[in-house]
Amino acid sequence: LWNGSFPFYPGTNACFPFDTKWAIIISVFLSMLATFIIILPGVRGRGRLFWFLRVVMGLFVGAVVLTIQFTRDWETGWVKANTSYKSFSRAMVNANIGLHIGLAGVNVTLVGNPVNQINETINYNEHFAWSFDADYDHSYGEGLEGGLPSPILYVAEKFTMQSPCGVHRQYRISGHYASLTLWMAFCTWLISILLFSMPILLYGGYMLLLTAALMLFSLLFFFTARNTPKCPIQFGPASLKTDYGGSFWLTFATGLLCLLLGLSVIILNSVQPQKLKLVFNLDEGKREEEERWDKSYL
Repeated sequence: LWNGSFPFYPGTNACFPFDTKWAIIISVFLSMLATFIIILPGVRGRGRLFWFLRVVMGLFVGAVVLTIQFTRDWETGWVKANTSYKSFSRAMVNANIGLHIGLAGVNVTLVGNPVNQINETINYNEHFAWSFDADYDHSYGEGLEGGLPSPILYVAEKFTMQSPCGVHRQYRISGHYASLTLWMAFCTWLISILLFSMPILLYGGYMLLLTAALMLFSLLFFFTARNTPKCPIQFGPASLKTDYGGSFWLTFATGLLCLLLGLSVIILNSVQPQKLKLVFNLDEGKREEEERWDKSYL
């Protein structure tokens, strides 16, 4: 007992529709895109479409590289099962139990089917962090003291340092290295944008290739942890199994996009440099400058 009552939550920690960090990042990049769209009519000539495509591609890559740092669906899994709801209670509930693994921690969700059962609203979403400034076991201990539902504690216990599963260290280290390579990819993306605007096209293509390589390396780091042997997560006859989530595949697709764009810039620079200059609006500016000098001379 805790102050004369069982230590259970009086209410639920409901799932928020989206992470506030995502909202900030997306708002910033959408504001930048809106600004570029406003000034788009001021771009003259045939290069208007190419200029707009470059802006959209650049903002998309930057937004993805920055956002996936904070997403929590690199690896996901769901299971529907009949399970006990609380400790020291025989009450059984039918619920969907979800496991979402990110670079900085684990999210465990519990949603009743239906949501209202045994006179309670069953809709939980709990985060257990293992980033540099967080202690996973401490967060798990707080969940025990707070009286989280048994399915959430059961899943979260699999990732503690004392768990015989032994997956905490692998996921934590691989998440840190993947996050580090993604921050490096964000820096190389910024450098590529700067080089393309100067314009130094060949080295901008090299920076895009480096961005793609870093993003793919982050997937490799996460892949090493994903393929370590895991303890089964059983809820009676049902088993909770996970697979690569949306953030993993979005990172893979964006890395391939950067690889394709970087190779295209390098190949065009060596084979058909005039077409590359046309894509970056260099020919028209040069032609206008030559015409201006000719008129001045005449």
